[in-house]
Formats: sequence, C-alpha cells, structure tokens
Amino acid sequence: MKVVFIGDIVGNVGRDTVKRLLPWIKDKYQPHVIIANGENAAGGRGINAAIARELFEWGVHGITMGNHTWDNRDIFEFIDDEPRLIRPANLPPGTPGAGNAVIKVGNKELAIVNLIGRTFLPPSDCPFRAADEIVDELRRKHRCILVDFHAEATSEKIAMGWHLDGRASLVVGTHTHVQTNDDRILPEGTAYVTDAGMTGPRDGVLGMERETVIRKFMNGLPARFQVADTKWILSGVFVDIDEATGKAVKVQTIRVDEDSWIAS
Repeated sequence: MKVVFIGDIVGNVGRDTVKRLLPWIKDKYQPHVIIANGENAAGGRGINAAIARELFEWGVHGITMGNHTWDNRDIFEFIDDEPRLIRPANLPPGTPGAGNAVIKVGNKELAIVNLIGRTFLPPSDCPFRAADEIVDELRRKHRCILVDFHAEATSEKIAMGWHLDGRASLVVGTHTHVQTNDDRILPEGTAYVTDAGMTGPRDGVLGMERETVIRKFMNGLPARFQVADTKWILSGVFVDIDEATGKAVKVQTIRVDEDSWIAS
C-alpha cells in the first residue's frame, strides 16, 4: 500500500497548494491513500466544514488534527458526523469526535491514529498509554497503521517512534512546521520521521506573517498572527507498506516549493 501524508496545511496558501499539487502527487507517487494534517487549514487555526469538504473533494482521504482542533467553533457542528476527520485520541473522555479511524479506499484499508504530545503543549492524557491501547486494538484487524503524533518536542516524538516500532507502519510527527531530515525505517519495520513539515506560505514564520512574529519576539506584547501571503511550499512523507506484515518497505520525505516547481 502506497501512502502520502501531507504536512500541516496552513491557511488559504496551504489549501491552494494542495489543490494545485495533488494531481502531481497522484501521478508521481501513485498513492492508494492520501492523509493530511488540517489543524491550521482555516486561517492558521482550526478547520471548518467547507474546508474539510474541499480537501475530500480534491482527493484527500483523511484529515488529522492537533492542538488547534477546537479553534474554529464550526467544528463542533460536524466532527461527530465526519469519521474521516480525526482529532487527538488522548484528549479527555467525552471529547467530541474520534481519535482513530479506518480509511477505506477501494480494496485498501489504512488505520489512522492521531495523538498529541504533552511537552510544551496544553495538558492531555498520556499519548504513550493511549497509543498502546488504540494501536494494539487496531492490530487485531488491521496491519497497516499510520500514527500522526502532533507534538512540540523532538525527544517526545522520537520516543514515540521507538515505542511503536513494529506495531505501526508509519509514525509521522507534525506541529513544528519544519521538515526534519531523519526519515528512516526502524529495526522492527516502522517508518519514522520527526516532522513532516508544513504546506503553506514558505517565507513567513511557520506560515505566519514574519513582521508580526519578529515584533512580538522583540517587545513581548500580545499580537494577532495572520497567515502570510508568500510563495508556497508543500511538505510531506511517502511510505510504501507491505500489506501482509504492516511493515514499511520504503519511506521518503516530499518537499517542493514554488521556486523549484517553476524551475522544473
């Protein structure tokens, strides 16, 4: 099974980039399943029903979230009715939505788990214990499992990769918006990358207007961040999974920006 995971989509620049490049992704990687992190898709904070619908119509099969899940209150109106939208599983019991799902595309089935880290992020239940419970349950019926671990600390994400080695097909980190150069297959067959990177404005600060961010670093005063309007970048991960074992046989990062796209 070939899977493409698209890193955090940021605002309208990120959405336009996904729409523009999905035909190229499909042609180059021939993915059976496409998953994207959409927690910054609506103006950099959260997601709404219209944006989720657009992403699905363009060819994304599942959307994972993160610490901005609830920033757009429109989500409460549809998350319980949209099983392809997956919020962090280790949020408190009774939280709307679901933290895992099985995405079916043709005769392919990919189980998706979304988790959120606890280091430098708001309080949540233990992601490692949640991973144990959910992944082990999913493995009773499914071999191919993707885990999006939305976390700040590289150490916490690396630890999760090792914790799930041999149990998940891919553990991909999100949240920091900077793609890491450590894609690899761990000894027991789990593909891993600390962060998939960002899909959105390349020349902002993590997708936001850089002048406002710089000013806040300098004066420490409250500031309202806006999605930057700059050249775009698309970042993500491609993984090829042996469906019989659930182990990855290939993993590589995807990174293309507006300048390289024009040059090609």
